[in-house]
Amino acid sequence: MKRCLLIAAFFALPALAAETAKPTGTLIDFRVDVQKSVPNDLGRASAYAEITGANPADVARKIKSVIADGLAVAKAQPGVTVKSGSTHTYPVYAKGGRNIESWRMRSEILLESRDAAALSVTIGKLQSSLAVGNLNFSPAPETRRQAEDDATIEAIEAFRAKAARIAGTLKKFYRIQQMSVNGGGNFPTPYPVARSAKLMMAEDAPMPVEAGESNITVNVSGQIELVD
Repeated sequence: MKRCLLIAAFFALPALAAETAKPTGTLIDFRVDVQKSVPNDLGRASAYAEITGANPADVARKIKSVIADGLAVAKAQPGVTVKSGSTHTYPVYAKGGRNIESWRMRSEILLESRDAAALSVTIGKLQSSLAVGNLNFSPAPETRRQAEDDATIEAIEAFRAKAARIAGTLKKFYRIQQMSVNGGGNFPTPYPVARSAKLMMAEDAPMPVEAGESNITVNVSGQIELVD
């Protein structure tokens, strides 16, 4: 019986602790937001070749040759990382959709650089044989992480400052009951570059690009208790 009483008392302790921990003062919920601008210091682009022909083997051979030349051009540019992208082959049907009249193949190479000027020059050189697909600039992972860390510290400090102002206005002390930190960002999405753009540019001319900036937002929401 004594052991049963001890066990019952043991399980009753958390309930008693929770009861005594219940706030007795006025509870106030609020949120603060901090936004920071960060440079889009990482550029990514894709360049592709697309060929249609009656013989799939001939189409594949031509695509491989064009892509190999494009890889060689891109690899020769300092400051640009290049790798092969996706390759797709699919049939082109005649009117009525029953008979295959030709084959179309598309293959791409992927470019990445922290140097916008180098990426621009590389794209310009590839324009003579390849079309440019997507091109976008965004903060590099380490840039984004650092900005989020800085914004988080700033947001927490702003939350504490606002809590102190609220408590001071009501001539109370305060304690933080709960706090939640959330981050996010407004990053540019890849935008397509029209194939016809190749025809409007001088061969080997750098493609005009503007990396711009993105916004990092961190918000801190929580609850404080005002006490006498």
